[in-house]
Amino acid sequence: MKIAVLLPCYNEEGAIAKTVADFRAALPDAAIYVYDNNSTDRTAEVARAAGAIVRTEPTQGKGNVVRRQFADIEADIYVMADGDDTYDASAAPAMIERLVAEKLDMIAGKRVETVEAAYRRGHKFGNWMLTSLVRVFFRSPFEDMLTGYRVMSRRFVKSLPIMASGFGIETELTVHVARMMTPVAEVDTHYKERPEGTASKLRTYRDGWKILMTIAKLVRQERPLVFFGLIAIFFALLSLGIGLPVVIEFVRTGFVTLLPSAVLAASLALLSALSAMTGLILDSVTKGRWEVKRLHYLSFPPPGA
Repeated sequence: MKIAVLLPCYNEEGAIAKTVADFRAALPDAAIYVYDNNSTDRTAEVARAAGAIVRTEPTQGKGNVVRRQFADIEADIYVMADGDDTYDASAAPAMIERLVAEKLDMIAGKRVETVEAAYRRGHKFGNWMLTSLVRVFFRSPFEDMLTGYRVMSRRFVKSLPIMASGFGIETELTVHVARMMTPVAEVDTHYKERPEGTASKLRTYRDGWKILMTIAKLVRQERPLVFFGLIAIFFALLSLGIGLPVVIEFVRTGFVTLLPSAVLAASLALLSALSAMTGLILDSVTKGRWEVKRLHYLSFPPPGA
């Protein structure tokens, strides 16, 4: 069974050697790939000296790196973690063993911080909010959607058409799990503080907004009836609020003096109907896409088969 460890990296000179060493100790037979994402420091050189297979992806953004990794690397089991020495490499063997034994497609490492400083409050709140949104719209099984530590099967990796370019990749991975109804699990893993002298690439507000927009885009693409249905309800309520006084006036007097309000209410009602019809049509198209994706996913054997 071929195991590949995927480490996307950008300016991780101070952490990558320790990360590679930890995964080498935990998985001595695995191939460890470091994808340098256009770093401006010695990340690639240090990773190569540590014994990793170093490749490059010049287009910056974690999603771009992961898309390249999934396309280029052939393996039976994929272990993905950030190259910043914050994840517990010693947990990987047990995660792989469970993935194979239970024929799962993904095991996500739920982050349990070893020290309070490892997981900033802003990041923790943002993760909770975004994870809750995905659980509502897609019925995601994960409590820590944005974890960067995952063990995945070949059939999962090769059936995922990644579109995100940045940190929205974790959202895409989670939504793919939910839409394909793949067997998955989540386990607690230690989350360490970053090594001294290194800094997180995640910006709480900027990247949080990008992830939120990724969720909205995926709701539109994967749950169009919900997306356009909410828009239809909004326009319908607005139309009702504006048009109700017009109707009441007409019932009482037989006249319509609020003509602009009547026209606006009718227009909003029309937009509501159009949004609802758009959602119904796109929902049928999306179900066809799901079936094609599911058939492609089923063309690969389960892990350990």
